Amino acid sequence: METIPKPESSLTPAPERLAYSVQEAADLLGVNYFSVYRLIQRGKLKVCRALRGKLLVPRDELLKLLKSE
Repeated sequence: METIPKPESSLTPAPERLAYSVQEAADLLGVNYFSVYRLIQRGKLKVCRALRGKLLVPRDELLKLLKSE
């Protein structure tokens, strides 16, 4: 029985995102949504403001936070 090869698009990983919403950052860190807001208020996590005031957490900031702990 012959196996059918998978398309190459499924083999390539999705590109890493440059920034995440506060909820997505909380999910990645495994903490509560409000815990991320406390980190932002204390200055331990820098954020950017997108259109309409939405907060975005840069991937680099998440990596810095994880390395510092």
